[in-house]
Amino acid sequence: MTALPARGLDPRLVQVSIRRSTAGDRETVAALARLDGAPPPDGDEYLLAEEDGVLRAARPLAGGRAIADPFHSTADLVAMLELRATRLAPDDAPTARRRGLRSRAPRRLAGSVRLRSLPRAASSR
Repeated sequence: MTALPARGLDPRLVQVSIRRSTAGDRETVAALARLDGAPPPDGDEYLLAEEDGVLRAARPLAGGRAIADPFHSTADLVAMLELRATRLAPDDAPTARRRGLRSRAPRRLAGSVRLRSLPRAASSR
C-alpha cells in the first residue's frame, strides 16, 4: 500500500490552470506548436491550459484548432479550453445557446403542468 504525501493529497492529482496568454507566453506557445506539428502562432491571443505550471494545451481565442502536447493526455484540457472559450465569446459569436439549440439538461417543470389520470386496468373479479 502506498502512503500519501505528508500534505494528505493523492500524488496523482495535478493542479490545472486555464488562463489567457500574455506577451511572455509567446515562445512557450510556439514551442508547443512545434511539438504538436502545428504552424507557429501568428500573434493571436490564446487560452492556455497548464498542469502544475507546465503548458499542455492552447487554443486561439479568435477560434481555430487547439494545439496540445502529444506526449501527454490532453483531451480533457482541450475540452476545458473549448468550454471556457465559449464562455468568453462576444455576444455576436454563434454559441449553441445563441443559435437557439436546446440544452441537454432537463427543464424545470412549470407549476401549470397538469397530470392526466391514466385509465385503470379492468379488474378481474
